[in-house]
Amino acid sequence: MIYIKRSILTALGLGLSLVLAACSSEGNQESKQTSNVSIADKESLKSQTSKTNHSSDKNSESTSSASSGSQVNGGKGNAITSPPAKADNKKVDMSAVTAVRLADPQTGWVGGNGWIAKTVNGGYNWAVKYKGVGKVQQIFALNQQEVWATLNQGGNSLRLLQSKDGGEHWTLIGTSPNKGFLHFISSNTALSGNAYSLDGGRTWRPFETPKNIVNQAYFHDLKNGWAVTQSKQVLSVQKTTDGGKNWYPVLSKKLVSPLEDAIIRSTGVNDAWIECIGDSGMTQTSYSVFHTMDGGNSWNTVIANSTSGGGPAPGFTQEDRNGPKNKGTKPGPFYVVNPKVAFMGGSCPACDDPNSIGWTKDGGKTWVNSNETFTGYGDSYLAIADENHGWWIITENTKPSVMYTTSDGGTHWGKVHIFR
Repeated sequence: MIYIKRSILTALGLGLSLVLAACSSEGNQESKQTSNVSIADKESLKSQTSKTNHSSDKNSESTSSASSGSQVNGGKGNAITSPPAKADNKKVDMSAVTAVRLADPQTGWVGGNGWIAKTVNGGYNWAVKYKGVGKVQQIFALNQQEVWATLNQGGNSLRLLQSKDGGEHWTLIGTSPNKGFLHFISSNTALSGNAYSLDGGRTWRPFETPKNIVNQAYFHDLKNGWAVTQSKQVLSVQKTTDGGKNWYPVLSKKLVSPLEDAIIRSTGVNDAWIECIGDSGMTQTSYSVFHTMDGGNSWNTVIANSTSGGGPAPGFTQEDRNGPKNKGTKPGPFYVVNPKVAFMGGSCPACDDPNSIGWTKDGGKTWVNSNETFTGYGDSYLAIADENHGWWIITENTKPSVMYTTSDGGTHWGKVHIFR
């Protein structure tokens, strides 16, 4: 009898040991499966969760604000990639466009307050590709894939966004060094006013510029640049060929009154377009445009718009009013395509249809004005692909921005989209 009890106890003990061993085996197997999830995978899962949690506009703002504390000019910083934006224009107020850029007549981008949108059919349809904080000031496209944009989030600097996949995803990479014209001559080399970058816009270094400069210099590349100076009632266009170490004058004009601003564009080593903006009065502003194709040896007067309210165009006298005229009483957007082709808008705040446009296609020897004018009392924006194809966006303070396009060189413009 005692033997039987011992046998039963032994059997029960053996069975319990087998159950415990089995449980232990399952625990070890589960531990091995968990260990196959690497730290990187965990971080990826965490990142995906974070992106999901930041899908609302409010959380997008906090994401951008957190990034703004990183050191953008001294290192890589904490770059932030926005979530893949799904085209849902109803959630974004696109009524006020503040920047435009095209890669070709069909493909391009526009931006506004906290958003960037893309078209692939010449502006008829747009899809939002970025939502964040800040007003888009500029967009620049090196090609159909590489795009940059500057954001005004308040303060003295502009945040710099980059996309490497045609605007599908955007990364905050740093700040723009100034509010000059941002342009890239390669994926790594960028120029903006008096500064340049060799790492795609992440860090910037200053150029040396001449004394008494008006606004920003414009560098076509790392060596060749242009600047406008004024001293003792003389307007002077200065040129450098060694990256700003030495400057020398290539054009001088007497001024009746001081310059208020100067805008420079260049599409070649020897090419420079100089817009000089003078006095204003009675909703009128006087301005002139000069152009050289031979490095400054010779110049064409492209535009000389003297006005009653603003006085003589810079570089001209009250008696000299026979220069080529652009329509309107104030300068509009200026877009240079190549050494031969440039377009410029005109504005007439006192007119029923204040927006006009003109162009040259022979390097400034002649200036042609379109007969078409359009309403809209806000800022206007130009993006020109070639001598025949271009976009013109006209804004209104209380109405949505409207986009017009031309395929015959500016003679006719058709409405293709109303932004809402």
